[in-house]
Amino acid sequence: MKNHAIIPIFIPHLGCPHKCVFCDQKAITSAAAPVSEEEVIRTAETYLSTLQGSGAAIEMSFFGGSFTGIPLQQQKSYLAIARRYKEEGRISSIHLSTRPDYIDRRILDNLKEYGTDVIELGVQSFDPQVLRLSERGHSPQQVWEACRLIKEYGFTLGIQLMTGLPGDSYQACMRSAQCTVDIAPAIARIYPTVILKGTPLAKMYLEGSYQPFSPQETLRTATAMYKLLTEAGIRVIRVGLKASDRINDGETSDVLGGTFHPAFRQLVEGELAKEKIEEALKGCRSLVVRAGTKAFGAVIGHKACNKKYFAEQYPQKSLRFICDSSLEDHAILFEKNL
Repeated sequence: MKNHAIIPIFIPHLGCPHKCVFCDQKAITSAAAPVSEEEVIRTAETYLSTLQGSGAAIEMSFFGGSFTGIPLQQQKSYLAIARRYKEEGRISSIHLSTRPDYIDRRILDNLKEYGTDVIELGVQSFDPQVLRLSERGHSPQQVWEACRLIKEYGFTLGIQLMTGLPGDSYQACMRSAQCTVDIAPAIARIYPTVILKGTPLAKMYLEGSYQPFSPQETLRTATAMYKLLTEAGIRVIRVGLKASDRINDGETSDVLGGTFHPAFRQLVEGELAKEKIEEALKGCRSLVVRAGTKAFGAVIGHKACNKKYFAEQYPQKSLRFICDSSLEDHAILFEKNL
């Protein structure tokens, strides 16, 4: 039984007159026209027809644009629908994403009136140079102030970060992760930069003025950020872009460069599991790794890459991997023979 489910409402680039160098909302959402109230209701009813009675906490989430940049009356029309479903008990929460510079007390008063629960900010970076070169149009100071106001009003705060933007570095990404820890949102997302055809970033890449992180550097950076955030108690709800008809690793993809992997989260969690196993192997002749059902995939690694790594790097040691359903889903236990 799922304990959490989402009704996704995509509002592509609606409310955001600014275009960051990496952005192509049409490719991300596979939609271009504003969503009508009828479409919101139709989407909600379609999802509810299968979700109601499942025992899941159902959330209506507005994605794909800067929600609070939409004209206020249109915000109200969308939120009125969501509030009605919430008041009827058919959904449990309302979730939206927006930009840091589209947050002020007037906006938050309206969101509070309509029962909004979660506000995610597309922060991307706290580095001034990265924000400027990416043409984000806001400053780090505006991020801090928006986060302060959201928490003051009692909303659940989320922060979205990106790695490998123009002017970026491992150190800058880790500073952004540390700033996120200092702000202490409830949730976070980590997105490696993906170069989409037709964006200003694609032009920079083709002209040679922008060099993306290599896949190895992207994985190293995202893994370190994920570790820092989760150890601080921040729940990382997504790592990497979700695959779509236009964002994939096939011939129809609009991805020109950067790092896209359909199982990027598993790569990150596999790296962290590998670190733990390698540490546990020190000083012992054999090791049994027992993992809960959800942790087991990370323990053996994507396409069993961790199993292959340890067989090649430690041929003199005995190492067994066991999926143990008696353990908690994310638990990893070690049995050492010194």
